[in-house]
Amino acid sequence: MANAALPYRPHNHATCVSQALDDARVICKANNARLTPVRERVLELIWQSHKPLGAYDVLAALAEDGHNAAPPTVYRALDFLLANGLVHRIASLNAFVGCAHAGQHHNGMFLICRHCHNVLELTAPTVASAVAAAAAAEHFVPEDTTIEIAGRCPNCRQDADND
Repeated sequence: MANAALPYRPHNHATCVSQALDDARVICKANNARLTPVRERVLELIWQSHKPLGAYDVLAALAEDGHNAAPPTVYRALDFLLANGLVHRIASLNAFVGCAHAGQHHNGMFLICRHCHNVLELTAPTVASAVAAAAAAEHFVPEDTTIEIAGRCPNCRQDADND
């Protein structure tokens, strides 16, 4: 997305979902990858909020839609979305969030609120450069970098201060 909204600031979330789906269609077309209706719906479900969803949460939502999806269907859809850079896996939560920078090669860096569970994909080129430099100093070639930072978002911090 060109101007990503912060999950804890008021914004038109329908725009987040719409932009993510538009981006996915463009990226899949460019990659000659097939964005099936189930894959598209899984991506839409993941983008429904800024809270990460586990595979079984996605499965339950698909069932509510009337899909007779089984766990392998959801895992295959998630693998496809991961492979095409449309979602990220938050390892500490074993869950998935939409990629705010779909189509761009980047390191995954996330601020995870332990209270409201919103996740913000962080853009921090200096951090990415520092990690790359530290790895290079050890003659190590990173293939994938994900940094997860847990804490409290501004809204939850403010709520806690007001209690």
